Amino acid sequence: MNNPDRIEVPAATAWPIVLAFGLTLVFAGLVTAGSVSILGAILGVAGAVGWFREVLPVESLEWAQVGQEGIAIGTSRESVEHVTDVGKISRAWLPIEIYPISAGIKGGLAGGAAMALLAGLYGIVSGNGVWYAMDLLVAGLFPAMATQTARQIGTFNLYQFLAAVPIHLLMSLLVGLLYGAMLPMLPRRPIVLGGVVTPLLWSGLIYGILAFVNPVMNQHIDWVWFVASQIAFGIVAGLVVAVQERIPTLQRAPWRVRMGVEAPGLMQEHQREPKR
Repeated sequence: MNNPDRIEVPAATAWPIVLAFGLTLVFAGLVTAGSVSILGAILGVAGAVGWFREVLPVESLEWAQVGQEGIAIGTSRESVEHVTDVGKISRAWLPIEIYPISAGIKGGLAGGAAMALLAGLYGIVSGNGVWYAMDLLVAGLFPAMATQTARQIGTFNLYQFLAAVPIHLLMSLLVGLLYGAMLPMLPRRPIVLGGVVTPLLWSGLIYGILAFVNPVMNQHIDWVWFVASQIAFGIVAGLVVAVQERIPTLQRAPWRVRMGVEAPGLMQEHQREPKR
C-alpha cells in the first residue's frame, strides 16, 4: 500500500549492542579473569542469535512517519574565492607549492640540536649531569639502569652514547620531514600549530604510553622540561623549514615522472638530444 505519510523501515533492536558488549567482555577477560570472557561469550552468542532472528527468515519492519521540512540553502560569503597562479591546470592539487626534502632535513637537524641543548641545560641545572637526558632516552635498552639513581644515570657511558645519538638523529630527521610536508598545508600560523600545538599533543601521547615503552624514563623524567624541549624543537624546526624556498608541485606530470623514472615518451627533452 502506497502511503506518502509513512514508510517502512527496519525495526529498532538492541541485539547489536548486546553482541558488541559481549565481544568487549571476551577481550577484557584476557587481561582480567576468565569468568569475564565466559560471560562475554554468553552475551555475544545471545546477541548474535537475537540479531539474526530479527532479520531471518522475515525481516522485522515498522512504519515511520514522514515529516515534511523545508530546507533553505544559503551562504554568508559575498564572493567565491578561486585558486590563482595555476596556469592551464583544470584542477589543482593542493598545496600548489611544497618544501623540498632538504628543508625537512635541515629543520630536523636544527630542532634536534635545540632539543639536545635544552636537555643538557636541564641536566646541569638539576645537578644530574649533562648526559642525564641522553641516558634516559636509551634507558629501555639497558635493563641495568632500572636500579640506578638519577646521579648514576647522568654519568657518561660510551655504549649509551653510541645508542642515543643515532636514535635522536633518526627521530629528529623523521619529525623534520613531517614538518616539511605539513607546513605547506597550514597557511595560517604554521609556527603556532607546528611549534606549540603539535608538541603538546605529541607530549600527551608519550605521557600515556611511556610507562610501557620506557619505564625507567617514565620514573625519572621531568615533564615540564620535557614539554619545553618538545616546544623548542617544534619552533626551531618550524622556523628553519618555513624560511626555505618552496618548489612548485608537478601538477600535470605523470606519476613516473614525479617519481624520477625516465620512460620512453615521458621525458621528451631526452628524446630530442642528438646521439653522440
